[in-house]
Amino acid sequence: GKCSQQAELSGENINITYKPDGTHVAVGNRDDELTILDVRKFKPIHRRKFNYEVNEIAWNMTGEMFFLTTGNGTVEVLSYPSLRPLDTLMAHTAGCYCIAIDPTGRHFAVGSADSLVSLWVISEMLCVRTFTKLEWPVRTISFNHTGDLIASASEDLFIDISNVHTGKTVHQIPCRAAMNSVEWNPKYNVLAYAGDDKNKYQADEGVFRIFGFENA
Repeated sequence: GKCSQQAELSGENINITYKPDGTHVAVGNRDDELTILDVRKFKPIHRRKFNYEVNEIAWNMTGEMFFLTTGNGTVEVLSYPSLRPLDTLMAHTAGCYCIAIDPTGRHFAVGSADSLVSLWVISEMLCVRTFTKLEWPVRTISFNHTGDLIASASEDLFIDISNVHTGKTVHQIPCRAAMNSVEWNPKYNVLAYAGDDKNKYQADEGVFRIFGFENA
């Protein structure tokens, strides 16, 4: 492939996400500045600087709400496209690092430096469950295509896969290093994951792996 569009932004970018309908893309940088671009014109339509640490960002499935996880342990919920504040959720006792939206639109989940993953009902903005299997700050989380499973990972040497409805672990994938990213296939129970794996020379291995259930 080749690069079709390019935008020069103001800082070192650390997070990026698409609006579910693909029309807008949001980018967050290390200076806690959010830029939202119209994909069709590839021009910024929103710029906002926050006075607190902003980590991962996401739209809900309808694109009407925009979520920011913060270093204060909160999730800021904004209306979209106005970016007007709707709610501040006191989600965790430590910084919130990552967020995932259930593809069915029912839930979202937040991973925190306190090692917990919290599950929230979007329609009520209430936390209904926490997942407690990890012992290190949660780096990455992902829902499967049906919204029934959630994968989470950290510096623990395993990836936890839990049932969203019961909170119980379904499976754990052993790892050789801390994980940086987990992502379910949008149609099947197949999980891609990548981390800090090293080769025999202790250089970054630069690989990702695929895990799938037999009935995937």
